[in-house]
Amino acid sequence: MTGDPGGWAEYYAATADRPPRRTLLAALEKFGTSARPRFAVDLGSGDGRDTIELLRRGWSVLAIDAEPAAIERLLKRPDLPLGARLTARCERFEDASWPTADLVNSSFALPLCPPERFPELWARIVASLAPGGRFAGQLYGDRDGWVGRPGMTHLSRAAAERLLAGLETELFEEEESDGITPRGKPKHWHIFHSVVRRP
Repeated sequence: MTGDPGGWAEYYAATADRPPRRTLLAALEKFGTSARPRFAVDLGSGDGRDTIELLRRGWSVLAIDAEPAAIERLLKRPDLPLGARLTARCERFEDASWPTADLVNSSFALPLCPPERFPELWARIVASLAPGGRFAGQLYGDRDGWVGRPGMTHLSRAAAERLLAGLETELFEEEESDGITPRGKPKHWHIFHSVVRRP
């Protein structure tokens, strides 16, 4: 989920029908096609813009989000594929556990983890990746406009690179720009877009 904490119903309404995130699509392109079933965890799934794409491609998905409204909207989506292999849980991802996965996706959600819980969450993400598995998602940089907000994690570029060390970097793009949030508020964005692979 993207946006400042709170008021998620407004956010879901503003982002309805948006396409899947670019980092997810980049990771899926790297996987290519496979005869075996694949499993993904979507942390901070929101109302499912990435989850739906995974399901559409035949993946099994565990969608985790702390907001009941997000899970409710996901399960009621008209584009939810018939017979989709979806499990949805309403839970904070820093408290969640999940099985070994081919992909852990977290689009604009990980920065909403409190700094004191972030190291253990990241360790859990990496440990859960199968050999050849990938993480796709975003981290917020230390010049982001929301630096200092309680309960959010921001990293310098050096810290982000250290975090990803030991994984094969397939995409790492730093974005810094002035823009508008989905709720129409001005914001300075400092983001690291990442796709990394466990060897």
